[in-house]
Amino acid sequence: MIKINDYIDIVGKDVINNLKKKAKKFKDKRIVCISSTNQGGGVAEMLNSLVILFNDLGINFGWRIIHGSPDFFAITKSLHNALQGAPVNLSRHEKEIYLNTNERYSIFTHLNHDLVIVHDPQPLALINFYKKRQPWIWRCHIDLTNSDKKVWNFLSEYIDKYDQVVVSDEAYRKDLSNSQDIIHPAIDPLSDKNRKLTSSQINKILSEQSISLSKPIITQISRFDKWKDPEGVIKIFDMVKKKSDCQLVLLGNTATDDPEGVKVYSYIKKFSNKKDIKILVNVKNNDLTVNALQSKASVVIQKSIREGFALTISEAAYKSTPVVASNIGGMPLQIINNESGYLHDPLDYKSFADSIVKILKDKKHAVKLGKRGKKYIEENFLITRLIEDWLDLFAKYL
Repeated sequence: MIKINDYIDIVGKDVINNLKKKAKKFKDKRIVCISSTNQGGGVAEMLNSLVILFNDLGINFGWRIIHGSPDFFAITKSLHNALQGAPVNLSRHEKEIYLNTNERYSIFTHLNHDLVIVHDPQPLALINFYKKRQPWIWRCHIDLTNSDKKVWNFLSEYIDKYDQVVVSDEAYRKDLSNSQDIIHPAIDPLSDKNRKLTSSQINKILSEQSISLSKPIITQISRFDKWKDPEGVIKIFDMVKKKSDCQLVLLGNTATDDPEGVKVYSYIKKFSNKKDIKILVNVKNNDLTVNALQSKASVVIQKSIREGFALTISEAAYKSTPVVASNIGGMPLQIINNESGYLHDPLDYKSFADSIVKILKDKKHAVKLGKRGKKYIEENFLITRLIEDWLDLFAKYL
């Protein structure tokens, strides 16, 4: 199991000592996070590391998962879509299911903690069903720049009850009475998804998935979600393929809190019949497979139409792999355009394809992009920085 001292070789002793010093104030404090799933997606990934590391720092930091029916998660997926800008009309019955599920969970879960952190819209309404005895923080990981007004008005009633709202980007701030802060997500460099693998390990893992090692790999690694636009990635690949011999690997999962994922995968898997396209879902040893694929790839794409942050960019760049991504959401925070990667309008397929071809054909340029990308992520998007951001916020309430 990882320990905070394990990161000394990566970020230095001074950084770790600073975290220990800041954490002393919260020794034996009880903090709990509540989210909708323990696997699939960046929230679960960050919490899997944060829970262990905060406890190693002496903080009683727990994590709970809201229970819900398939109907509940279908409704909360609609809420997620609406917050990202899709028009959604919630019926009275759907609102009742959402609120009743939150109320029922409040009976199952007693929160005798010093601080409660609720992630995203699924458990947002929980605050309505507790006698509030401590500060509550709502951590929203979604791009809120163009939220559906009706859904936002419905959820605002519960958001207003929180002491603090935390979002991933300055652009996501809303007109709220609550205090608002920005905390950028981060990757764990010692997780299976990001730790250093040898060339032989990488090749073995990819061979087990029947991925060719003889052609350059272009990959997008994301949940199968319409907002990630996997079909658009395939169209870009078709353009690239005309100029450079390569292969495309789409690797994704269907998160337990995302019922739309199965539908998107069912639609997109038909493209796996095309030459040099491989589509993988819910693979065994997923994190190591992601690691190997990002490490081996010539280019990683993230062609999202809407995106809260996209940690896949930081993951790939940390492995010195060039990234071509959409210039929306939190993605521009992770790429210095034309220096550590490329950013394009998500509908500009030609520019995506041109950048990918340039990387494939100019190896020296690809190496430069990769080196700059890794350095930028090391300086800004490692989990030790995320821990410090949260410790600074804890100091506001504990």
